[in-house]
Amino acid sequence: MKIIIAPDSFKDSLSAAGVAQAIVEGLAQVWPDAQMIQCPMADGGEGTVDAVLAACHGELRRQTVHGPLGAPVQARWGWLADSHTAIIEMAEASGLQLLPPDQRDACRTTTFGTGELIRAALQAGARRIILAIGGSATNDGGAGAMQALGVQMFDADDQPLPPGGLALAQLARISLDSLDPRVAEVRFEIAADVNNPLCGPHGASAIFGPQKGASPQQVQQLDAALGHFADHCARVLPTDVRDEPGSGAAGGLGFAAKAFLGAQFRAGVEVVADLVGLDAAVRGADLVITGEGRFDAQTLRGKTPFGVARIARQHGVPVIVIAGTLGEGYEQMYSHGVDAAFALPCGPISLEQACSEAPRLLRERAADIARVWRVAAGR
Repeated sequence: MKIIIAPDSFKDSLSAAGVAQAIVEGLAQVWPDAQMIQCPMADGGEGTVDAVLAACHGELRRQTVHGPLGAPVQARWGWLADSHTAIIEMAEASGLQLLPPDQRDACRTTTFGTGELIRAALQAGARRIILAIGGSATNDGGAGAMQALGVQMFDADDQPLPPGGLALAQLARISLDSLDPRVAEVRFEIAADVNNPLCGPHGASAIFGPQKGASPQQVQQLDAALGHFADHCARVLPTDVRDEPGSGAAGGLGFAAKAFLGAQFRAGVEVVADLVGLDAAVRGADLVITGEGRFDAQTLRGKTPFGVARIARQHGVPVIVIAGTLGEGYEQMYSHGVDAAFALPCGPISLEQACSEAPRLLRERAADIARVWRVAAGR
């Protein structure tokens, strides 16, 4: 029997690799002789680097960069030497988790550190750079990242523009003269599950600004500033991508990556699936087990179980989901390739207890699933 274990991480509890290992241990209690292939997954958000490196045996690298408010942070990124591929999680340098709630300021936060990670990848000789852009603390349209790569931005007094999204309202001139020429030799891909445009009622500021500390008035100011930035970009770049799906991802980093770097937008789970070889692994399998911390209607927006189930469905392989919790609307996934879903707790339990006991709970639930499967299959 061939089983593919392809879960996402369980936030604040276990990495994707840790989840997969616990599931394998539970299944092995019932199927000790089964062929079990672990494919830790991610969807372009937190844990993407770890998942890819665990599956591809890549190298974890570290770089000290400017954090979202300018303070130094040590950010991790992944390197696949054989293919000269860099995997960069922008949240490592410019992420919301780097700031306590009282310091989150969408008007001032910058993606400059993400640009520094791109620069480090270029220095390493990258030919392909994958930008996983979930979990941002920023709303600067990716201007900071581009400044780190040599794009110069000036105000009406011909002074360098300060960091942050609100400062873009003062932008008067953009110069590409110092843009790092190596970016033209690299294939950039954006891995995310967000398809918002840059501006407007469904844009970066309106939809994501409030969770990054923006007040209703600041949301309007930031939206106008991003529109002003896009106007100036259109004057120096061949195409205007502000309305393209994904340009509003990561506070507009999606816009800058498309506009300045020619990046292609792909669903994060698809990028990770390609890197870890999930499609080839699923062929000929008897069962796929995936999972995430919370499995609900939001999973349909391109989260890991959705992507895994779509691949498994193409090969006619049944899919079972193990989740920390089953939320509202999770049953909708039964129309998209998922055959059954199970929550970890078997009774009342606190979130803290569920997180701390996740390995044991995963082993128990996996063993339960295997026993039921064995009975149903007559094995």
